[in-house]
Amino acid sequence: MKIRRILTLTILILFSGSAFIRAQTPCEKLKSLPLLNTSITAAESVPAGPYTPPSMFPGAPAPKGPAMILPAHCRVALVLTPSTDSHIESEVWLPEDWNGKLQVVGNGGWAGTISFPAMAAALKEGYATASTDTGHKPNDGGGNGMFALGHPEKLVDFGYRALHETIVKAKDLITAFYPKRLQYSYYNGCSTGGRQGLVEATRFPEDFDGIIAGAPANPHIYLHAADIERNMQLKKDPARQLTPAKVDALHKAVLDACDNMDGAKDGLVGNPEKCRFDPGTLLCKGADSDSCLTAPQVEAVKMLYSDVKTKNGETIWTGFTPGGELQYSQLTAKIDPNAPPSAFPLDSIRILAYQDPNWDWRTWDLDRDAAAAKEKAGFIDVHAHDLSAFKARGGKLLLYHGWTDPGIAAGNTVNFYKGVLSEMGKKQDNWLRLFMVPGMGHCSGGPGTDQFNKVAAMERWRESGTAPDQIPAAHVTGGTVDMTRPLCPYPKVAVFDGSGSMNDAGNFSCK
Repeated sequence: MKIRRILTLTILILFSGSAFIRAQTPCEKLKSLPLLNTSITAAESVPAGPYTPPSMFPGAPAPKGPAMILPAHCRVALVLTPSTDSHIESEVWLPEDWNGKLQVVGNGGWAGTISFPAMAAALKEGYATASTDTGHKPNDGGGNGMFALGHPEKLVDFGYRALHETIVKAKDLITAFYPKRLQYSYYNGCSTGGRQGLVEATRFPEDFDGIIAGAPANPHIYLHAADIERNMQLKKDPARQLTPAKVDALHKAVLDACDNMDGAKDGLVGNPEKCRFDPGTLLCKGADSDSCLTAPQVEAVKMLYSDVKTKNGETIWTGFTPGGELQYSQLTAKIDPNAPPSAFPLDSIRILAYQDPNWDWRTWDLDRDAAAAKEKAGFIDVHAHDLSAFKARGGKLLLYHGWTDPGIAAGNTVNFYKGVLSEMGKKQDNWLRLFMVPGMGHCSGGPGTDQFNKVAAMERWRESGTAPDQIPAAHVTGGTVDMTRPLCPYPKVAVFDGSGSMNDAGNFSCK
């Protein structure tokens, strides 16, 4: 009886709350860890030291710049095979000095590569981190979306399965490797990574405690359909092409009309939604010159600013906002009526919709072809706005987008945010916030304050209940901070207080 009491007491101590003690598996022995539909191809201890991420494409040179100094960690490489046609390569890095959290990072474009630089950044902050190539290589079948030709399971992997399976396996490895429990799981992605974040919030709401989704390429199919539609419209008249000098004149006219609306004449349109600039004001009154636009060129600019819509009025994608003209390469791109649209968007139609690499792009019809792609491959996107399951388990969603993004027009993210409020009710800021960044390009870059610690903002929000009423942001030139601003939760904007330096965030308020 005495021995039984001692055993019972020992079991209670071991399994009670934070006193629960688990066996820790050494790094190299993780290679033999049995995981469903998984081959662990490497499990190795990596000492602290310099790290240069591999090139994104086979045979391409490694990225330039100084090597990052990474802390000691356990590197685990995996091949996941959830279907008979799946070959998903993923990596999980487990730091020796762990902060108790997981940060999974997303992909860009058509994916096909593990996001090593983003993993390295997360590891340096003490996170266990994971990423996946989403189940294909960037040049499979010829690149872009060609990997999905004849491979429906690989499209499922790209759409959602590869990321979710990677998350599950990363948590399994964390459980095996560390003696303490995982405290919080976060996701951080932009562009395709932003779409992946929205998919996670809706399809797998239990995966993450907080999701950071930047410039979401969602719906992926509609984004590419809009790109093709604009391209096809421009092809109708090569005279629509602008010269760089004309773009400069256009941008100056936009700033003259809308720059000072936030009280700061600083070369940025702080609130593009309120800018009512009419390109027709630049119509040449006499001879053509660098300071005016011809009628076809005015039409091209109006087309760029306008939403792409179907015949029944459905918005496929929003127009580009005034203020980013210097970044919108569509204005100066050579117009060749005989050249097909870029394969980057075209594959969403010829492969995802029709499984035909020789599909005749000249037959393009927005309504028919976008609908066909959505019918066949719409499962890779998020069209719903009910995120109640994610909200119910305490999840936080932080959206951000650069107002002058030249690749993904920013208004669509605003529309998604508004769609959630329409579906779930107006008061959702205890778990959902959107930050629009004046002057920022695609995920970063541009003349705006594109440097900000979104992960820290998410941590304070999820772990301490401190919602981000504003996020400090900076613009950096040559390694030097030359401007700071507060990023404000939409629909608020940063407004200059009227005195002091316009490069100092302290002189701006969110209003």
